[in-house]
Amino acid sequence: MGIVYDEEQKVFGLCTKSTTYLCGLTEDGNYLGHIYYGKRMKDLAASYLLRTDEPPFTPEMNLREKASFMGCFPQEYPAAGLGDYRETALAVRTESGYRACELHYEKYEIREGKPELEGLPATFGDADICQTLDIHLWDEVLNLEVILEYSVFEDVDAITRNVRIVNHGENPVYLEKVLSACLDMDYENFEMLTLTGAWARERQIVRYPLTRGKHQVGSWRGESSHQEHPFLALVTPGTNQDMGEVYAMHFVYSGNFMAQAEITEFDAVRMVMGIHPEGFEWKLEAGKAFQTPEVVMVYSDAGLGKMTKTFHDLYRSHLIRSSYLHKSRPVLINNWEATYFDFDSDKLLDIAREAKKSGIEMLVMDDGWFGKRNGDNSSLGDWTVNEEKLKGGLKKLVDEVKALGMKFGIWFEPEMVSPDSKLFREHPDWAIQIPGREPLMSREQYVLDLTRQEVTDYAYECVASILRETGIDYVKWDMNRQLTDIGSYGLASDRQGELMHRYTLAVYHMQERLVSEFPKLLLENCSSGGARFDPGMLYYSPQIWCSDDTDAIERLSIQEGTALLYPLSAIGAHVSDCPNHITGRTVPFQTRGHIALAGTFGYELDITRIPEADRAQIPEQVNLYHRYNELMREGDYDRIASWRENHYYDCWQVTDKEKSEALLTYVQVLARANVKSRRIRFKNLISEAQYVLEETGKVYSGEMLMQAGILIPPLKGDYWSRLYHVVRL
Repeated sequence: MGIVYDEEQKVFGLCTKSTTYLCGLTEDGNYLGHIYYGKRMKDLAASYLLRTDEPPFTPEMNLREKASFMGCFPQEYPAAGLGDYRETALAVRTESGYRACELHYEKYEIREGKPELEGLPATFGDADICQTLDIHLWDEVLNLEVILEYSVFEDVDAITRNVRIVNHGENPVYLEKVLSACLDMDYENFEMLTLTGAWARERQIVRYPLTRGKHQVGSWRGESSHQEHPFLALVTPGTNQDMGEVYAMHFVYSGNFMAQAEITEFDAVRMVMGIHPEGFEWKLEAGKAFQTPEVVMVYSDAGLGKMTKTFHDLYRSHLIRSSYLHKSRPVLINNWEATYFDFDSDKLLDIAREAKKSGIEMLVMDDGWFGKRNGDNSSLGDWTVNEEKLKGGLKKLVDEVKALGMKFGIWFEPEMVSPDSKLFREHPDWAIQIPGREPLMSREQYVLDLTRQEVTDYAYECVASILRETGIDYVKWDMNRQLTDIGSYGLASDRQGELMHRYTLAVYHMQERLVSEFPKLLLENCSSGGARFDPGMLYYSPQIWCSDDTDAIERLSIQEGTALLYPLSAIGAHVSDCPNHITGRTVPFQTRGHIALAGTFGYELDITRIPEADRAQIPEQVNLYHRYNELMREGDYDRIASWRENHYYDCWQVTDKEKSEALLTYVQVLARANVKSRRIRFKNLISEAQYVLEETGKVYSGEMLMQAGILIPPLKGDYWSRLYHVVRL
């Protein structure tokens, strides 16, 4: 299997199919340092890379320079306060106010399989395909144990890391920073690649040279956020989809995070990831433990394309648990952009009847069905049906929709409360707030304090009781604002720094209860669009709403950044009406359908009012979805071209694992005058095999398709698209 310990070299080796990760001990067995991460090696005798034979030597040989040693040794898990002035992974304060920690190696153990992380989402693996290494470090002064846990998967080139801190002392200590992973390595003129953005512009790919100093992305908004993504990659110069080295970290967490890289004074790079220390402090009582979330590490020697396939395969095989993972999901129509708050049961049934005619399989009722919710300024927390809108109640509407042969879905925002609500008037202290300060509103709502068990139970029952009564098939779980005024009436004064992390844990607890009680439920997470699109949410829901921006052209860059890490089956994507409600842009209905195929596929429009020419295309689009769904859901994704780079066209390909078929999507974003056809090369086919291009009936060798490519003629007008399907003979 993938984990060994070389007693003579004092080196731990973690090997996947194509990569090797090495860390090892100093000669005295006292300190654990990082040695190597890269292409797979059989020879593990690389401890010389620790450079302990160079000045300032190791502490046991030259105690007068121990501080210098601590400041340059490539520590596997660095702690603050004793000479390491680079970004550290652990900062501890005692009750007396002292801040220092020194971690010495104690022992290790190798286990088959991968244990769960209590209360946290994490990848999983059985004993036949996964091994786990625990390395125990110890601070003798604090009686603090730090357990570094690494898991290696036999079937994918990924290594996961997490940390468990155990207080064996007699007094509490305060954890001021607990990151999940650190990677020290030599500087190779790296460039830094991140995903950044804003509401309606999520996960835009950004790349720039790594220079001296600390380069950080992060969020302390209480969610992984629209603005940043819990991902960081360092790439060598010239890296593209097919070549170059990539060192990537991805955080399996949905709250505050920090991802950072820095070049040190000795031309080394330190890369760290974990819970953001801003506002974080955890009181760790004697005998208690703290568990960090998980970091996924991926190394690729074949560019971003190989990295992408590794993340996709890992998440499909070892993170997503839903029964819908390998199933065709129902094509839905959501009424939000069709009606906003202005609807009743008659209008919804009109939409459902027309949708059914076109082959759409599920109606989703969005915001506005409860309390006095005729706008976004009231009733969150009052999850009682507004029977002025839904005549006869929710159960009646659900039954009527199901009688049409359709499934039914519903929108909730259970984490929020409106000031204008019965719930807030009765329990104003249930909102997150700082005593004595007027809490800030956003979208005219507050955030419920889910760190309090009675609040969590109330919020969960609001959702669960309705599902028990109605037999609803799908839930869209929304969260429409960031956290501010970080204070809780339910936490002691010396535990207020725990609120943000406890809030995230409470969300996980609620969703775990939901999917456990309703295992057949299709759950889709959403946070004002894509503000909580992260691996943590993927553990509970097989799909996440990608962005509130449904403009197909805007979605090209949003979905490109998302698909860099996530399988297409996880990306919530719908066909919406035009002019688009955010950008005002008009895009051909065909193109909107082709772009939504690279996701979960559904509709976000009033099918009773759209032009007849558009409505007539829906049955064909639904058939396309069902025809290609297994391929898009299970296949390998390759990025062919990006219009954010070339400014004219976008192109991607999905190929099944056997390389027996591939679907290439081409979008001409901007038309050009007086140009020839464009040559597009396929990827990931079998050179010796013969393939038929279904659109023309012509037969090509895989080699010809990949090396010479096909010619795509100029399309007449902006925003037009084409699909090209090849099948192996």
